[in-house]
Formats: sequence, C-alpha cells, structure tokens
Amino acid sequence: MNIWGKTIVDSRWLRLPVLLTVAAAGFAAPAAGQRQPLAMLDQLESGRWELRLRDTRGPTEQICLHDGRRLIQLRHPASICERLIVSDSPGEVTVQYTCRGRGYGRTHIRRETGRLVQIESQGIVDGLPFDFTAEGRRIGECAI
Repeated sequence: MNIWGKTIVDSRWLRLPVLLTVAAAGFAAPAAGQRQPLAMLDQLESGRWELRLRDTRGPTEQICLHDGRRLIQLRHPASICERLIVSDSPGEVTVQYTCRGRGYGRTHIRRETGRLVQIESQGIVDGLPFDFTAEGRRIGECAI
C-alpha cells in the first residue's frame, strides 16, 4: 500500500507470468535441428538382413527389413507394444517395451555401419524367457 491507501503492485511481479509462459514454450517446442527419436535406426539400409546368434552355430534367420525399428521387437514382431526409450544416441539405442498379454522385452542395438548392427535382447514372450545376442548384416535385396 502507498500513502494514499491504494495497493501498489511491484512491476517485477507483472513480468513473472510472461517469463513463465516463455520458459514453458521453450520446453514444449523442440530446438531447431534437434534429431528425431531413434534416428539411428532410420539410417540402416532396407533390404534382406541376416541375423546370426552369437555363441551358437545354430541356423541364421533372414528378415526383410523395411524399417530399422523392426529390430527392436524381434521376438514380438506382430505385437503392438508400448515403448520406452531408455537411451538414444547417434550410434546406439536401448528400448524397453511391453506387449499387453504377450510379454515384454528390452533391446539394445549398436550400429557399426548402415549394413551391420549388434543386437542384445531379453524378455518374456508368451510366458517364456528369451535372451540373445546377435549380429545383423544386410545381405541383399528383399525378394519380390
């Protein structure tokens, strides 16, 4: 209050809502040039890929890879799952996912080149555990 009995508002308090609004907008909008989540997987070449399990001489698996994100859910390929990105860098990603009624998994993918990746994945599918380490290598074009 001033000497006239009127309330005086400090002008610093009037600027506070404006500053808070500007700060919130900075968090909501991505910075210019910011890369997309899991962009490393988008850099993998599409085509026929061979997946070879480490530490075994078992058979290899071949898949037609149109999108590198398919490598996240190799043991839940057709399931619609909720994903949580644990880590995401230009050379590797780790994603944890849950497929309601089917199980869950956690997959780490490291890119060596656009044609070669290292994959570690473990989880539960249809009540049974899985745990594997594999090398993925592009070997050609997908069959038509």
